[in-house]
Amino acid sequence: MKAEAANRVVIDTNVWISAALSKAGVPAQVVQRVLEFGMPVFSAATFAELEARLWKPKFDRYLSMDLRRRILHDANAAAHWVDIPESVALQRYCRDADDDKFIHTALAATASWLVTGDQDLLVVRADLGVRIIAPAEALQLDDFCR
Repeated sequence: MKAEAANRVVIDTNVWISAALSKAGVPAQVVQRVLEFGMPVFSAATFAELEARLWKPKFDRYLSMDLRRRILHDANAAAHWVDIPESVALQRYCRDADDDKFIHTALAATASWLVTGDQDLLVVRADLGVRIIAPAEALQLDDFCR
């Protein structure tokens, strides 16, 4: 796995969960590519959101407890972890303030990519130094995690 900033990718919670729910879907392909050729990036806040959402009872019929534990373990083990500097944490970028943690994480990691299905993130201005893209777009780009 490469650790260069160009291959660091913040994957939004919705993409991780969609990947777990459909192993053949576009989000699963994105996660697989990042795990194979790049490096997923987490901060404490982004991982906590993934963990909290993954354990919601609404997923009980789709994801076994063991699978959820493995997803969290594997994501944790593969991740590049970052702390968010206060100067970054105080910045607002997104119309949904709760989503700023993903941008903060990408900026703190100098990640090139933030992959999300969240429209509140997809409409954020493009001059941040991180490309915010949907999973389908990521798979069509020649320079995404290669």
